[in-house]
Amino acid sequence: MKIGIYGGTFDPPHLGHMEAARAAAALLELDRVLFIPASIPPHKALPPDTVSAQDRLAMTAMMADGVCLELGRPGLAQADGMELDRAGKSYTADTVTELRRRFPEDELWLLMGTDMFLTLQSWREPERIMAQAGIAAFARRESDAGELLDIQGRFLQETYGARVAIVQLPQIIDLSSTQVRALLRTDHAKAREVLWCQVYGYILRQGLYEVEADLRHLDDDDLRCASLSMVKAKRVPHIRGVEEEAVRLALHWGADPHMARRAGILHDCTKYLNLEEQLQLCEKYGIVLDELEQRAVKLLHAKTGAAIARHVFGEPEEVCNAIYWHTTGKADMDLLSKVLYMADYIEPSRSGFEGLEELRRLAYEDLDAALLLGCELTIQDMEERGMPVHRNTLQARDYLKGRQE
Repeated sequence: MKIGIYGGTFDPPHLGHMEAARAAAALLELDRVLFIPASIPPHKALPPDTVSAQDRLAMTAMMADGVCLELGRPGLAQADGMELDRAGKSYTADTVTELRRRFPEDELWLLMGTDMFLTLQSWREPERIMAQAGIAAFARRESDAGELLDIQGRFLQETYGARVAIVQLPQIIDLSSTQVRALLRTDHAKAREVLWCQVYGYILRQGLYEVEADLRHLDDDDLRCASLSMVKAKRVPHIRGVEEEAVRLALHWGADPHMARRAGILHDCTKYLNLEEQLQLCEKYGIVLDELEQRAVKLLHAKTGAAIARHVFGEPEEVCNAIYWHTTGKADMDLLSKVLYMADYIEPSRSGFEGLEELRRLAYEDLDAALLLGCELTIQDMEERGMPVHRNTLQARDYLKGRQE
């Protein structure tokens, strides 16, 4: 296995880091990329506005998740907090040695920028680093440092026996974390453009880098980022698909497209909370649960998502109600709730179950007939798997069946 080691303060991690990792993974045919946030970097002091190690690790994990999504390679990239767990300065020689013990049979590549590459011989114990890992330096195609890189590469090979690779970056992202922090203080829209959506959303929700966003009055773009920061990256295509499908259905059937968009953005925001976390939110927001809901975690994200939409993001009752019912449905749903329920069922990334194309056809011809079919498919699937069906779904089916007779 080939493993790339990408260290840095990641304060915050940005699209430049992602582009470099993607290029290195392709050129070196890496099987894994480890993003390793430094605790105390030996070559520079952390700036006064540095956020906590836990926040940097959380954002780095989101960025790594984004790399996996964009490359379509689950598990390729991940964040590792090994330097944050180690006392003292984060010396690369110690990190590489620890990774060599962890992966004794694997091929390690240390990934770094041009400036770091050109000064590698001045690092602590460079011979120990290069004895255990190859060196891959990022270079911009339009850079005039090509000759310097070649000279340095030959020097490291001749002096230390290093394995050296130059990774040409196909896309130039001239960016530093210092610049990103400045943008976060002065221009949120531009900062959003240079950060992975989930990282930007996390910064908004946590109020990092002196960002004081009013979560109850976010525009659609900021709300989307905030919501996506609460889920895993693999859920992003589904949520984006539901958002756009809900808008199309709203426009077709006369519902409010703006509310449909907001409901689509937020409908799965608590999807990845475990049962204990879901129950804690239910208690916090006074959500009354029946016996089935108290033990069926998949039923709870609609209820807790509605509570977050209402109490954290200040959404109107129509949006919250649509989110509340989007999983089970209920008898006599309002139009926006019908739109979100159906958008969740037929959005473009959905595939692989019988009846989907008929649902998509009916959704734009007879919305109630589509809802009835959706309820029936849900009930059939649950019964085939030997799982209990929530009474609201059964009541929704019976109500819709009565309207069709």
